Amino acid sequence: MQIIDAHCHFWRLARGDYGWLAGEGGPLAPIRRDFLPGDYPAEAPRLIAVQAAPTVAETEFLLALAAEEPRIAGVVGWVDLTDPGAVETLQRLAADQKFKGIRPMLQDIADTDWLLTAPLPAVPVAVTSLGLRFDALVTQRHLPNLLRFVERHPDQPVVIDHAAKPQPEGRAGWEAGLRRLGENTNAFCKLSGLLTEFSLKMLARPADELRAILSRLLDWFGPERLIWGSDWPVLTLAADYDRWRALTAEALRDLSPAEQAAIMSGNAARFYGVTS
Repeated sequence: MQIIDAHCHFWRLARGDYGWLAGEGGPLAPIRRDFLPGDYPAEAPRLIAVQAAPTVAETEFLLALAAEEPRIAGVVGWVDLTDPGAVETLQRLAADQKFKGIRPMLQDIADTDWLLTAPLPAVPVAVTSLGLRFDALVTQRHLPNLLRFVERHPDQPVVIDHAAKPQPEGRAGWEAGLRRLGENTNAFCKLSGLLTEFSLKMLARPADELRAILSRLLDWFGPERLIWGSDWPVLTLAADYDRWRALTAEALRDLSPAEQAAIMSGNAARFYGVTS
């Protein structure tokens, strides 16, 4: 089966703009080192490289990697949506065919209303008119406003990263918010970044937990709007790539071959406009 890993990261720490990776020790210690395309743990997949720093410089770094690495089919970068020069920056980046979209790091912004109030009005319009995609790095608290954003911009392709990071407890708001987005909009949802949100108890039975989440996502988005990704190397804080690949294969086993192929590659190709 063809695979597109629609969510992976590459970084070179000496670049100095990965604030969330700063410091020493702690739970992030295992990934506080360089991760580059040569370190990616599988040979075949096509890759979507997603930003990990809130700078245009990091987006340019990823595009430079993509120019050298054929497996990188697209880059989801970062642009300051409040910057008066944002439209010009988007136009410049979009001249590179591998620049596929943007991802503001909403989960790290304290103001839950930021997406509705902070971006300059011309910027979302430019994102859509340039044919770019919008990766929504959100958690449960953002879902009502993300729904409003999608309703305001119905022509903007949006994908919800990591299924909005469902938490081990208190999922009522997550279920309600994600259901509304799945059933009432054309948003896509990434089946990625889930294991690192699991509790230790959940990690003892990850296959059961993953199937429970997947059953809801299939009800809300259907197999035609779910997209597989690894979230490598952040994934390695909970499991290695092969383990995640095996768990998702098990979770998808009851779907038809066509539905599995859609989730593992076809939907990503369609959403990001790349070849599978």
